[in-house]
Amino acid sequence: MRYSNIHTHTSYSDGKGSIRENVESAISKNMLSLGISDHSYTECDTSYCMKLSDYDKYINEVNSIKEEYMDKIPVFLGIEKDYFSEIDTDAFDYVIGSVHYITKNGEYYPIDCSERKQRECISDAFGNDVLDMAKCYYSMVAEHTMLAKPNVVGHFDVLNKFSIMPEHDDRYIRIATEAMTECVKYCSHFELNTGGIARGWRKTPYPNEYLLKHLLSIGGEVVISSDSHSPENLDFGFLGSVELLRKVGFEHFCVWCGSGFEKIKI
Repeated sequence: MRYSNIHTHTSYSDGKGSIRENVESAISKNMLSLGISDHSYTECDTSYCMKLSDYDKYINEVNSIKEEYMDKIPVFLGIEKDYFSEIDTDAFDYVIGSVHYITKNGEYYPIDCSERKQRECISDAFGNDVLDMAKCYYSMVAEHTMLAKPNVVGHFDVLNKFSIMPEHDDRYIRIATEAMTECVKYCSHFELNTGGIARGWRKTPYPNEYLLKHLLSIGGEVVISSDSHSPENLDFGFLGSVELLRKVGFEHFCVWCGSGFEKIKI
């Protein structure tokens, strides 16, 4: 089975490889296609995202490489648009909608930067009420999906990255599933993201198994992605992801084809 990855970070944001290096890696892996999706600019934290001054260069370079490699592999121009990004997305082939920060009392707290910072957020912003933090995060994901109307919802339960959340608590499950149901009204495609596994934080992808079951029950679709930050990880964990989808009951996953999604039978 051949795969595609549309969640790819390069040296334009917090990835290690150039656009060309990622494309060459995708070709060596005999991938169906590759989408480049660097982090959109966020004023609250510029350490991980693209510079505003680099947008035109990024768009032009991806489009140039798209033409150069058109006979070898389809390349797509994407962006991972954060909740706190105010950018025009018309120039992009597709948009991944993600939430990386929670704001509370005028402060910005990173969701997936480090275990220490997530614990600080729970303590300082939510008085150690972990479920209150979960409510805030998932409400922001639902709001972002409604307003941005992305092509794909990014790492839906990345809040679980550091295994701090009570992800098997019925109260937490209700918060997450209600938000997922709301998101599907505006974007039916969710990524099955293996990035947490690749970086050693998780043994399972985002969303977790019970959320995948809920997604299936409400008519949602899955796009397998690696959230790659280096060329060698473009297809990390994809075989295991297919097996997980089969176990949950999915009969296919979806691949971006430029104007929409195509279904790949499992």
